[in-house]
Formats: sequence, structure tokens, C-alpha cells
Amino acid sequence: MQTSVPLEPGRYYHIYNRGNNRENLFLEERNYRYFMQLYRKHIFPVCDTFAYCLMPNHFHLLVRVRDQVPETCEVLETSQVCVPAKFVAQRFSNFFNSYAKAINTTYHRTGSLFQKRFCRIEVDSEPYFVRLIHYIHFNPQKHGFVKAFRLYPYSSYQTLVSEKPTNLRRAETLDWFQGRKNFMQMHDMLCDEAIIRHLVEEDFD
Repeated sequence: MQTSVPLEPGRYYHIYNRGNNRENLFLEERNYRYFMQLYRKHIFPVCDTFAYCLMPNHFHLLVRVRDQVPETCEVLETSQVCVPAKFVAQRFSNFFNSYAKAINTTYHRTGSLFQKRFCRIEVDSEPYFVRLIHYIHFNPQKHGFVKAFRLYPYSSYQTLVSEKPTNLRRAETLDWFQGRKNFMQMHDMLCDEAIIRHLVEEDFD
């Protein structure tokens, strides 16, 4: 697992994690909504989001760190120097900590919610983006949460093929697939996971 890769401006990352001891991160429908609410608060200001999938015991995100990270120096309390990578990593940590605290409080649990610090792997080739997006969207079907991944309500697939307003980088994502039609057709194909093995490292049960 790569947990110490710096989150550099302008670069793309596959970010993922799972529940401690393989426990569920999402216990009911409102948990998914709250996770995304916190995500919009903490992560949208510093990262562009291209794809995501939230499953009961793990999640996947594909993001690009923004070239301009807002007000970095003002937020870092331990340094007078702007360090974008550390700032962005701290935003993710704050996001996950906020969610974990809310779940622990709501369900009267103690201890770590997540298995470890969040994992991140840099995505450095455009062909990998396409395969990784397919992999992320197909995950609920792969793990048996649904029979058809297109029907899964907690991924970015339905938003990306729709016309409704979104904060996702939909136009750019569809461009990688040469348009919406190809995006949908390529999602019908089997994903050769061996090609992106280095981007997923360890799949989650």
C-alpha cells in the first residue's frame, strides 16, 4: 500500500481505503450522503474529481490535485511555508477523521473506522485513466453488491452519463473515452485488471 506518496498539484491519484477489520464504513443510506457532503466540503476545494464508488466496506476515488490550492499558508498552523502536498493530504485526513467521528458518535462505537491511513497511487498515463474509471464503476458488481453496476446508486457512473449539473469533471472524463456513447460502450467491455494492477495493488473484499 502506498500511503506516503505526496499529493502534488496537477497530478492524478487513485485514492482508496476500507473499513477496519473489513467492517462496513456505510451502515445505512444516509451515511453515503453524509460522506459525500463532507467530501464536497473538504476535498472539492483542492481536488478535481473524475470518478468515485462507495461500497459498504470500501471506496475508490480518482482525483486530480488542483494547480492552485487556496489559502494554503493561512490554514497550515505548524509552518510559515506553503506546502501544497502536505496541505492537500491534511484536507483528506480531516475529511476522513470527520466522517469517522460522526459514525462513532452516531452508532456508539469506539476505535478506528478505517483500516489505515488512506492509500494513494499516482495515475501517470491517460490509458490508465480509462481503465481505472471502468474498474472503479464495475467494482460493486465485481464484489457482488449488485448484479449490474449501472444500477448501483453510490458511484459516479449515473452522473457521468446524465445531463444533470455536477461538480464532477464530466466533460473531461467523457473526452478520455471520446464521448458519452463510447464511455457507455467501453463500460460493457471486460476490464483487463492486469494492466492496472499497479494502480489497485490490493483489491478489497
